[in-house]
Amino acid sequence: MGTSAELARYEQRFRRAGLPLFIEDFSPTHDIFTRAAPLLVLVFLAEMLGATSLDWHWWQNLLAALGGLIALVAGFGLLNRFRGRPFWSLPTRFGIPELAMFVLLPALLPLVTQGQLKQFFGIAIGNLLLVGVAYIVIGYGLIATVIWGVRRLATELANSVASFIRALPLLLVFSLVLFITADMWQVFAGMPTAFIIFSVVAFTLLSTVFLLIRLPREVDAIERDAGSGPPLQRIQRVNLSVNLMIRQWMQVLVVSTGVGLFFVAFGLLAISEHIYDQWGVPLGSWSYHVTLMNHPLVLSASLIKVSVGIANFTGLYYSIALLTDSTYRAEFLDNVTTELRDLFAARTDYLTLRATAADQVSQSVRGPIAK
Repeated sequence: MGTSAELARYEQRFRRAGLPLFIEDFSPTHDIFTRAAPLLVLVFLAEMLGATSLDWHWWQNLLAALGGLIALVAGFGLLNRFRGRPFWSLPTRFGIPELAMFVLLPALLPLVTQGQLKQFFGIAIGNLLLVGVAYIVIGYGLIATVIWGVRRLATELANSVASFIRALPLLLVFSLVLFITADMWQVFAGMPTAFIIFSVVAFTLLSTVFLLIRLPREVDAIERDAGSGPPLQRIQRVNLSVNLMIRQWMQVLVVSTGVGLFFVAFGLLAISEHIYDQWGVPLGSWSYHVTLMNHPLVLSASLIKVSVGIANFTGLYYSIALLTDSTYRAEFLDNVTTELRDLFAARTDYLTLRATAADQVSQSVRGPIAK
């Protein structure tokens, strides 16, 4: 197998593992925005509608849209000519001029046709955010990491369920006491659904902040235990940290979902409508009454809210325990280190192969000169 084909095979392996920045000379202009080009082009062309107005007739909007499309295509074509490319070509690299054109040119259409300064800034900021999202998602391998997780869903689910079963006794001690208190039910049952969602997001961000504080130390340990070859560059360490964060999120999601479902089932059996009345807790915006073995059961909106709230607390506790409790920490990091050891070894072989290829190119260049 040729050297270039072997290098491509290693680089593909890094991408599939969600670690594209393990590839040497990984460039945003060639490797990130070029891969995002279809999406950027689609958004760029769709923004020709910025030249239209709801106050105009349909034929005026049609002419404005066609004019906007011509302006967008002509602007990018002129940039192609200025950069030494054919007028109709799709850029093979996205540098600052191409990205500036993508951000600003569509934003100029409503400004020129209608004098809409707010719309200009809205489109420009939206396009800039899209460029940033594309850089983060593609540059740090988020899509590849998620696809990797989906491909290994059965294994990850089995590991997470095993962790959940081992953690269940301690988690239940922590959360069961909260679940059977009237105060907890009164707090969450009276809380709007939007606040419940906000609390889930807030707790997720809080656990992420804690993880970000701990990750540099854990990355050092993983690189020391599983690594080989040259030390990771700073941007590669960030890529590995993001990869670890997504893996932890997957485990926490499984555990917190399991806890939430457990308390829905437990509350369905244990919390009757009589207890709702004694605690002064409403059933919520909806409820279903069923009978099981002559025992009345109530599935209510309040039960779901309380179960989500308890699962939220439990998920935060478990995410912290993954990196502080010796048992959970060793289990999580041992699994990660075992998987990453092969990738670090592959990175060493990859760097050696690149050096060999560079020496061959250097010798081939010096050969004709010597003659």
